[in-house]
Amino acid sequence: MAAAKVSSLAYAEDFITPHPVIEQAQRRGEQLDATPVSNAAGATLRLLAATVSARHVVEVGTGAGSSGLWLLQGMPRDGILTSIDIDPEHQRAAREAYAAAGIPSQRTRVISGDAGQVLGRLTDGAYDLVLVDADKEGYPVYVEQAIRLLRAGGVLVLDNMLWHDRVADPASRDELTTLLRDLGKKLRADERLLPLLLPVGDGLFVAVRR
Repeated sequence: MAAAKVSSLAYAEDFITPHPVIEQAQRRGEQLDATPVSNAAGATLRLLAATVSARHVVEVGTGAGSSGLWLLQGMPRDGILTSIDIDPEHQRAAREAYAAAGIPSQRTRVISGDAGQVLGRLTDGAYDLVLVDADKEGYPVYVEQAIRLLRAGGVLVLDNMLWHDRVADPASRDELTTLLRDLGKKLRADERLLPLLLPVGDGLFVAVRR
């Protein structure tokens, strides 16, 4: 890749400066080995939430709360974020981040448990946006549940869909890379979705539910 293109991509990645509370949550996420979304990916989440006026959002993978804060910035003031994570320390950090940002407690619902089971208890077609950013092995299950949860016109977002630049490399055939590559191809052909793969952060797959 030409040096100018690399510079342009780096410039775009840091074009939006996150709020200091988000930066703090990003640092906390790194400490907890819960890698946060990049600034460009976070800004994309904020934009998508604002575009569809997302009042009901589900996040699979709470981390330390930075992605949730990006989403909340784009949601209406009465929007509610449901965030699912199996690690109580992640959830504790996220709650602290939400509080530090002045988010009213009634706007966030942090659920502890296995996402595959929790998602199965949520209402069909009741959500405007679903973000999946958790254990990659669970993506196929989470995605199918997410599509069920989305209303027509709702947005599905998957993080890490370029997986450290391995997905685009046909020579990379490890289990996780293959899983994500195959999942991306499957979703690209899914007639329920209008898909796009964005080269921001570690790769955001975005689709509108038809």
